[in-house]
Amino acid sequence: MTKTTILAAALLLPAMLAGQGPAGLTARLDSVRAYPSLKAAYPALRMGTTLNLDEAYGRDLVGGEIIRHHFNAISPENLLKWESVQPLPGRWAFEAADRYVELGQRNGMFIVGHALVWHSQTPPWVFYNADGSFVSRDTLLARMREHIHTVVGRYRGRVNGWDVVNEALDEDGSLRQSPWLRIIGPDYLAHAFRFANEADPQAELYYNDYSLENPAKRAGAVRLIRELQRQGVRVTAVGMQGHHNMAWPTLAAEDSTITAFADLGVQVAITELDVDVLPRVTRGNTADVAARAGADACNCRLNPYVAGLPDSVQQALAERYAQFFALYGRRSDVVRRVTFWGVSDNDSWLNDFPMYGRTNHPLLFGWRGEPKPAFHAVIQAARRGTVAGVGGAVGGARGPGGVGAGSAGNESADGGVDVDPGVGVQ
Repeated sequence: MTKTTILAAALLLPAMLAGQGPAGLTARLDSVRAYPSLKAAYPALRMGTTLNLDEAYGRDLVGGEIIRHHFNAISPENLLKWESVQPLPGRWAFEAADRYVELGQRNGMFIVGHALVWHSQTPPWVFYNADGSFVSRDTLLARMREHIHTVVGRYRGRVNGWDVVNEALDEDGSLRQSPWLRIIGPDYLAHAFRFANEADPQAELYYNDYSLENPAKRAGAVRLIRELQRQGVRVTAVGMQGHHNMAWPTLAAEDSTITAFADLGVQVAITELDVDVLPRVTRGNTADVAARAGADACNCRLNPYVAGLPDSVQQALAERYAQFFALYGRRSDVVRRVTFWGVSDNDSWLNDFPMYGRTNHPLLFGWRGEPKPAFHAVIQAARRGTVAGVGGAVGGARGPGGVGAGSAGNESADGGVDVDPGVGVQ
């Protein structure tokens, strides 16, 4: 545990422990149900979130109530990744994934599977022989087919859609030099989609990636989907991950990226939405989990909100979310699902990315599961229904934890918090 993590825990613990007794817990659960639900506010969108182990097993009572009240779609944060369900050859571990699917079915939710083919969180044995050399193309294709058929086949008719291939592109739009590409070749993507379609012909099939708002990467994704379509491969939707920050992407870039995929005749899902409020410390718009910054997280300049977000940042975050949701609501003919990557700030992977021990606040619900000003702004954006009306909605919304007069989020690519003028947004 880092010094910063210890400090964050010391500062946040009193607030997190408040109301932990039976009466306090009941009050917190009642409070969750007292607010308007996101899924009711956006009936044209599937409103989704991810589940971790505590939520899948029902150990996080407040998180579970937030999930049931606000969301009608779920994604497994790590529960269906290769290293989780098949850590060793032929050794399958489905208990947590089964709990996840059962929870979704019990609550009538749209259930997503994530991620069948990915370069990360895939055990080394999949790609390498005992001597460290690559396995053959035929061996890797056979392993891919067995894995996809086993996992998708187990949940056939129960999991509604799959992130079949995750993050296959580099930032310049070319195919990432992953073991999948180096061993099989570019056709590994078509094979993955065909295997998934064989295993469940009714499930929706997605290509999922981050930073697709960047022109070069967006162009690469468009080429990729066109080529798969040319080969007769079924792709239902493109998942735009939505790992945003306070300055990037612009609304115009988000809108034009949605249009680029709509023009291919596929749907769009916003699959991993969060808004990073911390100073950026990596080059490029990366959400690559392997990206790590060497700076010390105890540096207060890089971890300024250990004790909580200042009101001014809360308001800016609220405005930022309101603008995006006004856009998603307007484009709901194409954008069919919006999924947050985490239920509350306490769950967010951004607390450890790209350096361990930082304290982030990127979601609509805070560290105790309380609705933040951003939550109320998103509800108000649904009621106002247009980007033009969002500013007024954010400025005027009041209620429990409501938004006061706030400033608009900076939509300039040059704005936001910066560590180094030469460093790109993360």
